[in-house]
Amino acid sequence: MGLTPPDLAARARRLRLLLFDVDGVLTDASVVVSGGGRESKTFSIRDGAAIVWAKQSGLDIGLLSGRASEATTSRAAELGIDLVIQDGPNKREAFAKLLADRHIEAEHVGYMGDDLVDLPVLARAGLAAAPADAVPEVAAEADWVSTQPGGRGAVREFIELVLKARGAWEPIVARHRD
Repeated sequence: MGLTPPDLAARARRLRLLLFDVDGVLTDASVVVSGGGRESKTFSIRDGAAIVWAKQSGLDIGLLSGRASEATTSRAAELGIDLVIQDGPNKREAFAKLLADRHIEAEHVGYMGDDLVDLPVLARAGLAAAPADAVPEVAAEADWVSTQPGGRGAVREFIELVLKARGAWEPIVARHRD
């Protein structure tokens, strides 16, 4: 779909919550299962740093995953993310419940997803984003598509876009130069 840069920036400025799918967005969609059945995932440190900066800039951060995972729960705790929904594949209902529970309008939520189960949320979110390697149907629905793949900087790029639109990026950079 795509938005013009001014429209993209205007939508980004309205956001109060950034919501992310996990597998394929915060990870590269790979899951490693040991012989004992223990699961592990790889998360980008740069994506994590951007999440921390977004929180410091006043944005709420949440995860909306179609499957429960201890690795997701651990990573969320490490990043201080309290909003973690791992309710199963019906993301439409989970998103509606989230909006009602948080008393937030869909237009104030930015969502990044990569696969078909994300389509109902992408269609309602105020700013719909996808990683570069999202399935074609998701990329077509997104307002913005990262140049980076899931688990490899897509989240960082999306957060930078939002923070730049809000005028919050340069202060972050300046803090790290001092």
